[in-house]
Amino acid sequence: MIHIDILTLFPELFESPFGYSIIKRAKEKNLVNIHLHNIRNYSTNKHRSVDDYPFGGGAGMVMQIEPIDNCITSLKKLRTYDEVIYMSPDGEMFNQKVANQLSTQANLILLCGHYKGIDERIREHLITREISIGNYVLTGGELAAAVVVDAVVRLIPGAMGDEQSALSDSFQDDLISPPVYTRPATYKGWNVPEILLSGHQAKIDEWRYNQSVMRTKERRPDLLDEK
Repeated sequence: MIHIDILTLFPELFESPFGYSIIKRAKEKNLVNIHLHNIRNYSTNKHRSVDDYPFGGGAGMVMQIEPIDNCITSLKKLRTYDEVIYMSPDGEMFNQKVANQLSTQANLILLCGHYKGIDERIREHLITREISIGNYVLTGGELAAAVVVDAVVRLIPGAMGDEQSALSDSFQDDLISPPVYTRPATYKGWNVPEILLSGHQAKIDEWRYNQSVMRTKERRPDLLDEK
């Protein structure tokens, strides 16, 4: 089982992505515990404010250190965390390899930033890992955190109906998945490759591997360069 605590200013944003499909089933099977923590609840300010102007001036607001520290400190009294992750556009790039790593951990914290970011002292003293889902900036870290949780939870044994399905996903072996087909075998004159109808599993596996290599060379040659 994986325990995931998400620190956010907008817990409502997670209701839909975590309420359906694989994540919902994984929660019902007690394969994952996901807890949402509203950072405002840890503010000592009577207005529950969590942001302030940046020292040195400049546009935008910065998330304060105290509410975030209070939240993380209270959680660490309950369990030991493998990673305290900040969802940041300048973090390491999230990929399948990182998802595989995180899926083997027991306890994770994901911090969702907002505004111009978080007080740098949080990153220096409280965060153990920073992750980005792409070279762009989002309004907040919630969508990025949802992406990470989705990619991680589907790798937990028992989360998917067919556990082998996750092993054949794109990027698991640094290759893009081969093309897939289903019934009918012929539609508007468009035919499924004969090899897939042959019943010869060894030849089918070879065809799929060759298709993966070819597609990767055509569409994502950077994956091959990384090997």
